[in-house]
Amino acid sequence: MDQIEWQDFIKVELRVGQIVRAEVFEQARKPAYILHVDFGPELGVKKSSAQITQLYTPESLLGKQVVAVLNFPKKQIGPIQSECLVTGFHNEAGHVALCVPDMEVPLGTKLL
Repeated sequence: MDQIEWQDFIKVELRVGQIVRAEVFEQARKPAYILHVDFGPELGVKKSSAQITQLYTPESLLGKQVVAVLNFPKKQIGPIQSECLVTGFHNEAGHVALCVPDMEVPLGTKLL
């Protein structure tokens, strides 16, 4: 495993947001959702494509707080531009489980 310095870690903008809209990404090559994640008044709502259809429905995602990387460059994914990377972990079946805070925290809070 490569080691990094503290200065490398703090460059990553890992922030908490709340999913305010989730819809099936019809044009995606692999099953995915388009997530609209609210990071609070300073950062606003950002879109992300997420291949999390095996463990979540769009309805189950509404209101869920998630951890996302905000300082990657925007990425064009089919007809949408992904503005953040919602984080998660693969389970034993290879399906993605979202990385979420275990208690509600203010939107936009940076992970330290």
